[in-house]
Order: sequence, then structure tokens, then C-alpha cells
Amino acid sequence: MKKIIITLVGVIAMISGVYFFLHSRENNSQELADGDKLRVVTTNSILEDMVHNVGKDRIELYSIVKRGTDPHEYEPQPTDVSETVEANVIFHNGLNLETGGNGWFKKLVKTSHKSFDEDVFSASKTVVPKHLTTNVNEEDPHAWLDLANGIKYVQVITKVLKDKDKKNASFYQANADKYIAKLEKLHKTAQSKYLGIPESQRLLVTSEGAFKYFSAAYHVTPAYIWEINTEAQGTPEQMQSVLAKIRKTDVKHLFVESSVSPKSMEKVSKETGIGIYSKIFTDSLAKKGTDGDTYYSMMKWNIDHIYDGLAK
Repeated sequence: MKKIIITLVGVIAMISGVYFFLHSRENNSQELADGDKLRVVTTNSILEDMVHNVGKDRIELYSIVKRGTDPHEYEPQPTDVSETVEANVIFHNGLNLETGGNGWFKKLVKTSHKSFDEDVFSASKTVVPKHLTTNVNEEDPHAWLDLANGIKYVQVITKVLKDKDKKNASFYQANADKYIAKLEKLHKTAQSKYLGIPESQRLLVTSEGAFKYFSAAYHVTPAYIWEINTEAQGTPEQMQSVLAKIRKTDVKHLFVESSVSPKSMEKVSKETGIGIYSKIFTDSLAKKGTDGDTYYSMMKWNIDHIYDGLAK
């Protein structure tokens, strides 16, 4: 009996030691040692670019959903899990974006033993959300398509980076100030750009209903086949609804997003005789080295091409 008790005490001590080691390691992993860079994970390429503009070479940055991939529905890969586990900060969009696939992001956060508002932050925290028309209880996630909201994202990102890495706080703030000034200039230009187009032509027709924020900011009217990419796409009812809206206007061109199949919009084009003017960007940046590969250039592309397509 004495031997059994001694053995049990030894096992308990060993387990306690392992737990203490792991617990200490987990806590210490969130504290930056001298010379270490803040490890930051983002859920998509748009947030990745915003964070890069603020953090630049003072951080290590990893994006989960790759360029050209829809962030609504996603299946995390082993590398995504390991990078999230090791991260000091994780930024997600929120507003109903990463909830597809039965909530892939919440599952990833749980698996990685991270906590919302401690390690995990919503970049859209200060945005006033718009809601879906098909489900008024759900928020429309595409807030970044209004540059004023994109600036709010950058401000949230900057505050978190400064709080987590105080030694580089002034560096982050200086980068953010310069970046925000650039975004503000483009936003102000876009606010008046469309007003010279007759209102009957200012119908922005897209596949997904991602342009509510954009439309409210820049004086166009949104029309779409389906409302959000987690829905059924291109049903007969959806097609008839968008066709009816188009026929009541003098719209000159249609648009298709870079991250969705063009097939449904091609059917709309064939039915109405109205051509597809160009691709535009919604949920993802373009491949690096091509037009639209940064948040700024993506928004400028959208603003310029939508204007040209509606005006001609």
C-alpha cells in the first residue's frame, strides 16, 4: 500500500509539472521577448494588406484564406491551425463573414485555444452594420467596400498592434496615419464621382449583394442575383427578381466579381442584351503583381471601373 501511495504521488507530481510547464509556455508565448516580432494572423487577404500597411517589417504576418478564395465558406488546413496557435494576435472581419461552413472560424479559435477580445479581434468592431434583406437579423459583412469603414478597420488594427507591441507603437501609428490619409483622399474623390451619371443609369448589378455599403457611400443603387455567397446561387426566383430591376432602368453594363463564377451573370447578360463590363473585387484581393492586389488598388479599380461601366 505504501508503494502504491508513493507511486500515485509521483504520477500526480509529474502531471502537475507537465501542466505547469505547458501553462507557463502558453502564457509566455503571448509575451514578446526582446528581438521577437509580433506574430499576426488574418482571416483574409484584405485584412492581411491592411495589417501589413501598419505593421510592415516589424511583424510576422500570415493570412488564412488565400487570394481568390471565398472566405464565407472555408475549411482550415493544418498550417492554418498551427499558425493560429502560435499567433499573438488574430484579426477577423466579423459581421457574419467567417460564419459559413458551420462557423469555421469559431471552431478554429476554439481548437487553437485562443480567446475573443484577448487574442482574437474583429476589425469591424466600430462599424455601424447593415443587415441582409433576406434575413434582417444577420449582418452584411462587406463593410470594407466603403472606404470610410476601411479606415475604421485600420484604426482598430493599429490600436491592437500598439497595445500588444508597445515598443513599436509609434512606428505603427506613423504608418497608420500615412495610410489613412491615402484612403481618405480616395474616399472623398469617390463620394462625388458618380453624381454626374443620370440616376436611371446608376444601378450596380452584381452576382452577390456585396455592395450595400459601397452603394450607400458613393450614390449608386445595388442590384444582385443572390444576397450572400452562403445562399443558393442563381435560382429562377433570384434571376427573375434581378431581371425585373434591370428592366426598370437605363443601366448600361453589368459586373461580375472576381471571386465567383460568371455563369449566372452571363445568363443575365444574355437575357437582357446588356454586356458585362468588367470584373470587380469583393471578398478577396487579386494575385500579387496584378491590378487590385492591395486594398487601396482594389478599391480604386472598383471605383473607376464601376464608374466607367455605368457612365458609358
